[in-house]
Amino acid sequence: MENISSAMCFGGWHKQYLHDSAVLGCRMRFAIYLPPQAARGDKVPVLYWLSGLTCTDENFMQKAGAQRIAAELGMAIVAPDTSPRGEGVADDPAYDLGQGAGFYVNATQAPWNRHYRMYDYVSRELPALIEAHFPVSQRRAIAGHSMGGHGALICALKRPQDYVSVSAFSPIANPLNVPWGQKAFAAYLGEERRQWLEWDACHLLEQATALPPLRVDIGLADGFLAEQLRPEALENAARAGGHALQLHRHPGYDHSYYFIASFIEEQLRFHAGYLRD
Repeated sequence: MENISSAMCFGGWHKQYLHDSAVLGCRMRFAIYLPPQAARGDKVPVLYWLSGLTCTDENFMQKAGAQRIAAELGMAIVAPDTSPRGEGVADDPAYDLGQGAGFYVNATQAPWNRHYRMYDYVSRELPALIEAHFPVSQRRAIAGHSMGGHGALICALKRPQDYVSVSAFSPIANPLNVPWGQKAFAAYLGEERRQWLEWDACHLLEQATALPPLRVDIGLADGFLAEQLRPEALENAARAGGHALQLHRHPGYDHSYYFIASFIEEQLRFHAGYLRD
């Protein structure tokens, strides 16, 4: 790994690294916030944060204001990039496909399947790397926003044994039935919709026999709410599967990081309750 930046923050350290990903076949960047407890030699639990369309590892770390609470709670935060990147990596001129829009699935269709295996990267390769090189424990939580909210949900639903809790801001909850998801899934997974089911949080939630504690926050002034996010579908799936879902609706809030910054403390404290041994 190559450390490309370091900055002290609330007694801990925010750092960015580059590394060669065997899963994605390209050079990847991630950010990590290590709270002050890590510098004292403690192995701290980790929250993995998955960002949304067009984002990188920087958006959450710079805009959410999470470090102050993470420092208090003794929690590391890891923010990967949202897709493979670089020369030779397939791309598309649209903002919602290609680089910056990996959708956290394992692509099966050319040319995407050469690099776009973001699910394996964020759920397996990256945690193994973090746990090998940083003073962290194996207690993990996962969260995300929008496309990253979709990613957090499917990671926790497909691998519930790996996470003690999961949360999302404004997730694309039912990609099978919304324009963003349909476009990405057709490109990455092919036109056979049955192949899409294993990447749809609502389908996985209905079928799940176990899942970590789940919290979702949505803004009721979100312009994408009805067409792209469909939180009511997630609510119905949880009810059909007999699972508990904390769904918090916030009047007046939109899809932006202003919304995330307003409620990130609540989500971090939600996770801290489960990350403690």
